[in-house]
Parts: sequence; structure tokens; C-alpha cells
Amino acid sequence: MATGTLARPARTPRSPSGDFGNLDYVPFREHPKKDSAHLPFLETVPPCWNRKERNHNCCTGEHPALLQPFPERRDVSPWERAHDVTPILMHGGAQGRAGLHSGETMRRAFQSVFFLTLYFAATAAAFAQNYQVIQVTDGGTISGTVKWAGPLPHNLDFPVIKDPQVCDPDSRKTTDLERLIVGPKGGVANTIVYLKNISSGKAMDLPEQRRHLDQKQCHYVPHILLVPQNSALAMQSSDATLHTIHMDGAASFNLPFPFQNQPTSRTMSTPGLVHLHCNGGHVWMNAEMMVVTHPYYAVTDDSGQFEFTNVPPGTYQIVAWHEGWGILGRQQTYDVLTEKKVDRPLFSEPKTWEKSVTVTPNQPTTVNFIISSK
Repeated sequence: MATGTLARPARTPRSPSGDFGNLDYVPFREHPKKDSAHLPFLETVPPCWNRKERNHNCCTGEHPALLQPFPERRDVSPWERAHDVTPILMHGGAQGRAGLHSGETMRRAFQSVFFLTLYFAATAAAFAQNYQVIQVTDGGTISGTVKWAGPLPHNLDFPVIKDPQVCDPDSRKTTDLERLIVGPKGGVANTIVYLKNISSGKAMDLPEQRRHLDQKQCHYVPHILLVPQNSALAMQSSDATLHTIHMDGAASFNLPFPFQNQPTSRTMSTPGLVHLHCNGGHVWMNAEMMVVTHPYYAVTDDSGQFEFTNVPPGTYQIVAWHEGWGILGRQQTYDVLTEKKVDRPLFSEPKTWEKSVTVTPNQPTTVNFIISSK
């Protein structure tokens, strides 16, 4: 193969699990001219694909491509991974990298690294704790509701700007962002309620369905995920279109789903909050995941109810966490398939409410939360 040429394999190598060799991919802005029938996200750069044949020039920008194996690139920083900022590579790859990291951009990058380091350290510290599994013989229960008070906010829909045949089969033209779901009796769904300062108790028994993610009609199902630390999040797409799951926070992945019903999984090793969105142009797709260290977490149902069982007697802080429903504006990003600029909704910060609760042996305790836009 001549230097600087790009081979287009007839079929992209895939592992038995269907997740492209368990490699994560990052989109690049420049790629060779392509015909309309070819999917650019499957471009690879031989001999980069074959680990045994990798050489010095393999991933240095001399071979432009839309997607490359991310762990093998030594010039991609954690900040770029977290923000989906990738080098603009050309045949003279050094020129593209120099343009990205020069002047004001470099100063802003250092500032972002500093603040991101503080944020992720604080998040990890808040979730990380030494939890011990014990036999709970006289545990009590904590149950309650999260309810909404006051007028509901407006403008929580977003226009369907891509793949309406898949994402908008009813031709509504807009879709629900799912940031605030209030039932007929005021119950708030998708609120995570948890005990903040518990150090021992029952074994992990979080619901299995909260660690299985599907992409269905261009929505993440379920919208809120709970995954025990060091457990796997299983993922697939039911949609006949390209999706990507981009994660940032306590986990950082960028996973393409070009095929229907092909499952893959990733282990969540760090406790904390993970934000999910789609880089495939379906900018309204969003979800939140908490990677947790103990079983006293619950997601409220459609009526706003939650319950903890087998709670050791004692006094705890109980927290209601909601992802937030405010839309602050729009943020410009790229569709990795079309390489066009698109606008993603920019959401407000999560909200929390906290109370003290005392659990007595073998007795029920009730805690209710009232939340509002004030």
C-alpha cells in the first residue's frame, strides 16, 4: 500500500460481541472524499486496525479518517475525550494539531482541564465510600414520594431535525426531551433518591433493568440508569439508523451503533454521575447514569414513589436528586455522519433536596419531597 492512501475494507472487522473489537471511537473532522453510498464512520486506517502491524506513522495524522481506535492515540487528552474535542487532521497532520492547540484555544483548554479536574474529583469523593455488606436482621423501611408544586415549565420539547421516519413515526415534528415528567397527581418520575451517609447494610440488589440501555425511536430507554460500581452497562439500538452513545463524567466512552440489535457492554469502574448523549445528529437524545457503591438508591416511578427495604436502624441523610429541567439555550456541535454543525439543547444543572431521616428497628418511615421551579 502506498503511503498516504486509504484502504476501504469490504467489511469492518467486528468482535463476536458485535462492538467493533471492544474499541472506542472518536470522530475526526477531515476525511477523504466519499461516495453517498458509503458510510464514513466505518473508515479505518490500515495498518492501524491490526494491532500487530501498527507502526509509527499509523495514527499520527498522515492517514486521515473519520474514526480511529481511541486508546491507541497518544495525542488525545482527557479534556478532549470529555468534551468531544478532536484534532482537525489533514495529510500534514502536524499542521492540524498546531492549529487546534495554539493561542487562546490552548489557554482555554488548560482552564477547562483545571475546572474539570476539580469537578470530577468532587463528584468521585461524594460517591466513593467504604460500604460493608452485613446481615440486616432488624431493618426498617423508608418510603415516600417526590411531588411537583406550582406551574409546570414550558418549552420542554425539541424539533426532530433528523431521521423523522425513525425518530418521529407519528409526524409530530417535535419530541419530548424527558427532562421533567409529572404524573396526573403531581408525582415526579425519574428522580433519584438515595441515602447519603450509609456505611453498611444489605447486599447490592438494584433493579436489573436500570443497567440495560436501549435506543428506541431516538430516545434512551430508560432515561435514568443506576449501575453498581464495577458492573457492566449493557447497550443496544433498536433503531435502523446510526446512533452513538457519548458518555462523559465518571465514565468516558464514544460508542457507535450502526446496526440494529447488536448488544455491547462496558464496565463502570468509577462511582459518580455520567451524562449520555448522541453524536449522530439526534441532538435531543439525553440520559443520566449514576454509578453507585451501595444498594440504597431508587428511581421514582411515574407516580413519584420510591422505597428502601432492610435499612439498618440509625439516622441518615436522604437526598432527592433531579437532573434539572431548565433549557439555557443551544450549544453548537457536529453530526459525526454528515459533518454538519447542529445545535444541541443546553440544560441547567441538576437539583438536589436533602432531609434527615431516622430508621427504627422493623418499623416503616415516610419521607416526602416537594419540589418546584422556585
